Amino acid sequence: MTSLAHNQPMTPNFEALRAEFPSLQQEVNGKPLVYLDNGASTQKPQAVIDAIAHYYTHDNSNVHRGVHTLSQRATDQFENARKKVQGFLNAREDAEIIFTSGTTESINLVAHSFVHAFCEAGDEVVITAMEHHSNIVPWQLLEQQIGIKLVVAPINKKGEVVFDDFKASLSERTKLVAVTQLSNALGTITPLKEMTEAAHAIGAKVLVDGAQAVAHLSVDVQALDVDFYAFSGHKIFAPTGVGVLYGKRELLDAMPPYKAGGDMIKVVSFSGTTFNDLPHKFEAGTPNIAGVIGLAAGIDYVQAIGLNNIAAYEHDLLNYATNQLEKIDGLNMIGTAAKKSSILSFQIEGVHASDLGTLLDHQGVAIRVGHHCAMPVMEFFGVDATARASLAFYNNQADIDTLVAALNKALNILR
Repeated sequence: MTSLAHNQPMTPNFEALRAEFPSLQQEVNGKPLVYLDNGASTQKPQAVIDAIAHYYTHDNSNVHRGVHTLSQRATDQFENARKKVQGFLNAREDAEIIFTSGTTESINLVAHSFVHAFCEAGDEVVITAMEHHSNIVPWQLLEQQIGIKLVVAPINKKGEVVFDDFKASLSERTKLVAVTQLSNALGTITPLKEMTEAAHAIGAKVLVDGAQAVAHLSVDVQALDVDFYAFSGHKIFAPTGVGVLYGKRELLDAMPPYKAGGDMIKVVSFSGTTFNDLPHKFEAGTPNIAGVIGLAAGIDYVQAIGLNNIAAYEHDLLNYATNQLEKIDGLNMIGTAAKKSSILSFQIEGVHASDLGTLLDHQGVAIRVGHHCAMPVMEFFGVDATARASLAFYNNQADIDTLVAALNKALNILR
């Protein structure tokens, strides 16, 4: 099947692209599926599904370890995927791309290999108050284990990082700034370039949680000058169980291995071990080969459409959705940053988010309800949960209209 995404005009036909996602062509509870839970995980185009099936059908073998044809073909695809990610992020070299199981493992790799190895009691890690649990809990564990201090830069009632307050959170003891680029709970886009410059000015390194950002924004790690960048495949139309950690070579070279096992070694004897070169030093064991190949296909797909085209389309859709939702009586938007993307988090007075989610599902509308792995954000806004509609380029105004109609129908039942 030839993907429409690979023959796109300057202005893509997003409605035609929608047809390339098999999972969207189904009914749920007797209604056409309206999928608005992309912040949790995106659906997969046929091109990604085909890439994974082709590997298992024709090239299924381990990588880096065989001289036979299947192993060589699998290795070529695996390493070509690394080059694909390098180009996608504009890293200086493919050795700076480490494959992981996802953003969570990528952050934990930095926590255990960089912070655990090079920080000491009293050193500080600065995060913001809008972080995902995966960018909170690893640092809390290191507080207990080695005595680092976790410092939280505040946000305002719009869900924005106030840059002056962020700068005030930095000190001569700050060794790492670990921040999201796009909040999964609020949709806020952080002033990442300015935050990175401020961190570097006091000698700190910067780790970015890019899980939400990569499917919506064009990312250039060299232009941003970040030291580490983490993201997950399943947020960008690729498989689950695969992710990336980008790191500057000089830092990755200095960091000790995160996990031990096969492929991350050069020589092993009972008297000692010599570790492998980058990137293999951080990729112990058999990797998720099919996932990596699927990730490359997902990157191909979005690059063929163009992330700038996606951002522009989603910006207009977000504005339309915001305007329509704000017409609903009693609806309060949580997260109203001037610069935001893709996320609509809201609460309706007198109605619990979980009840909304259940009634919407009965009408074929998939949203997320709960704390979105961001419980401190919920506490800050004084709510226990929100309903979250999160967008992708395959959504359209008709999806938003269906959401609004379903919400009004649910409210007639609940009120």
